[in-house]
Amino acid sequence: MKKLIAALLTGVMTLSLAACGSTAPAASGADTAGAAADSGASSGDTIRIGVFEPSTGDSASGGKKEILGMQYANSETPTVEVGGKTYNVELVYADNGSSADKAPSAASELVGKDVSLVLGSYGSGVSMAGGPKFEEAGLAAIGVTCTNPNVTAGNDYYFRICFLDNFQADVLANFAMEKFSAKKAYCLGENGNEYDQGLVAFFTKVFEDAGGQVISDSFPTNNSDFTSYLNKAKSEGADVIFTPVSIAYAKQIMEQAASLDIDIPFLGSDTLDDNMVLEATKDTKLQLYVSTFYQEGGSDTFDKGIKDYINGNSDAMTANGGNDTISAVTAMGYDAYYVALEAIKAAGSPDKGAIKQAIPGVTWDGVSGSIAFDAAGDAVRDTAYIKTADTASGTWAFEKVQTGSGN
Repeated sequence: MKKLIAALLTGVMTLSLAACGSTAPAASGADTAGAAADSGASSGDTIRIGVFEPSTGDSASGGKKEILGMQYANSETPTVEVGGKTYNVELVYADNGSSADKAPSAASELVGKDVSLVLGSYGSGVSMAGGPKFEEAGLAAIGVTCTNPNVTAGNDYYFRICFLDNFQADVLANFAMEKFSAKKAYCLGENGNEYDQGLVAFFTKVFEDAGGQVISDSFPTNNSDFTSYLNKAKSEGADVIFTPVSIAYAKQIMEQAASLDIDIPFLGSDTLDDNMVLEATKDTKLQLYVSTFYQEGGSDTFDKGIKDYINGNSDAMTANGGNDTISAVTAMGYDAYYVALEAIKAAGSPDKGAIKQAIPGVTWDGVSGSIAFDAAGDAVRDTAYIKTADTASGTWAFEKVQTGSGN
């Protein structure tokens, strides 16, 4: 089944290699924990969970926020009961450097550390690059926010708890037509970036199939001036601007759009759900709507707990970008940790083979919603959060929960 899915996907569409991105220094909390894990082998009373995430490189900001959710969950539930025995749960880190070139060695590093399963990564490209190493080792990996359909297709050892890019684009296209009665959309992505271009292609198909018109442009890598693109969207009479770009580019686009008084609503994918992008919209007249996995208010208990954790830990505060705004990827990292514990309990053993066999049957009611797996190893999810930037308060405001069909 997975081989067939992989062949079909490869034949019909260009797919994303990276779910998210930004540049930030490595989180010191993750580095410290990784160093501790390197210092000695696991004892008989410890189960190791590998954390395959970027703490350096372009996706470091998102990776550190995803790790933060796992660390908080581990602090909350540091043990697991297996076969009547209590095991300590240790997170073991490997930095994939936000790079498909570095990801295989990071994956091999985790394999060599005798972990029982792996969580990650933020970024589909690194997930796909590291995936074969996990498969070769018979080690299961649970993706957290890697949204490219090809992460799991063709790899029986990769699973994930997030929705996929084709679903996300469907959600946003339907939202644009319902919320703004949009007939013309302007799409902007980085040239050669398969995440951006894949989402633009998905969005275009849905929007055009519904009778809309799409104008698309691509900017070169390392571009810093988006004036001509924004002015084109305005002169062409676009009803919405869809720009599923990295955090760094999104921040620049928002800042420049504000200086140009662009009053066209912006639509963004999960990468734009970041406090750096949010900050760029503060005290402006911009309209920004993003699709994402979680919104503050979804779980009062989780919200209070993670905020207390961030505010009580300087490393966590730094990893979160200097404030306690809850990122959706943090909630997803939190849920992924508990899905991992459920898999370990279902396996009844720390054995990686038994855990891999148990994962397909795992279900979990997480803070981001109910989680289960389909035959391809993907999450069974039919809804996404839509939220908007409250430019007056500098916070995200809940808009609605929407399905791909527009409900």
